[in-house]
Amino acid sequence: MKAQVLQQSSPMESRPLKLVDLPIPRPKGKEILVRVSACGVCHTELDEIEGRIQPRLPVVLGHEIVGWVESLGSKATKFKVGERVGIAWIYSTCGKCSFCLEGKENLCPEFRGTGCHADGGYAQYVAISEEFAYPIPDRFTDSQAAPLLCAGAIGLRDLRLSGIKPGQVLGLFGFGASAHIVIQVAKYWGCQVFVFTRSEEHRGLARKLGAVWTGNTEDDPPQKVHCAIDFTPVGETVPHALGVLEKGGRLVIAVIRKRNPIPPLDYARLLWDEKEIKSVANITRQDAQDFLSLAAEIPIIPEVREFKLEEANEVLLLLKQGKIQGAAVLRID
Repeated sequence: MKAQVLQQSSPMESRPLKLVDLPIPRPKGKEILVRVSACGVCHTELDEIEGRIQPRLPVVLGHEIVGWVESLGSKATKFKVGERVGIAWIYSTCGKCSFCLEGKENLCPEFRGTGCHADGGYAQYVAISEEFAYPIPDRFTDSQAAPLLCAGAIGLRDLRLSGIKPGQVLGLFGFGASAHIVIQVAKYWGCQVFVFTRSEEHRGLARKLGAVWTGNTEDDPPQKVHCAIDFTPVGETVPHALGVLEKGGRLVIAVIRKRNPIPPLDYARLLWDEKEIKSVANITRQDAQDFLSLAAEIPIIPEVREFKLEEANEVLLLLKQGKIQGAAVLRID
């Protein structure tokens, strides 16, 4: 099978992914083999490529996977050959620790990420336990469904952790793949949304999707926000987000790593008045299942730009440069 493989961490500008031929995986036990149709491109892949996250190397990246069940392991019974399924960031957990038993499997010490600790969807085939695959609602095409599996699922977790309520104002810092889905959920829940982004094109998309106000990441909005979510890869966003946060509000940082450190915070000006900062770590299977159902109900239709598997380096470079509107998806032949 064809696959884009990361051999070693390096700057994205060096175009480090190599298109190679690999053996098709053989599903064992409760695993299923999935013939990949589409795989979303996520900012987490940039963190892996550039070394801010340490993946298993070599590795096939990609964790927003939509495809068709090609074959079954000897103990797999959940899906039938020919069914369409999705695979998200959560590849496996131990299922036994206190976090797993409390429904917090995203915090499992043995958490393995798809396309990070195990091969992912920048390939024609991928194998995974049937317990970590999800049926895809019929209303979505393969390319539309792909970003729902991470950008959407983690976005729902961000919203829940923010504590936002109907009628309140939500601030979104950065407006990439996840934020452009989150705004649709927030509007559906009856919230007002302010969007902070340096890209005029992204501000235009935000207004199209219902943002009440848009501005630069350093701009002051017409009023304080009750909750905020920071999707940006840079540390400087955090002080400004805290500065426009209402008393008692919560800032959720929705990235695994920042490219540079968060600057020192003036406690009296930025954190006092019972403001909170909360990080988000991974997703659970329940997040993915809940979001797929919610996305079909609303419905959420992501803005998608398609690329070929052979163009993986080029699309990731565009993502790093902030030149992707909505979500990018690799179509796998």
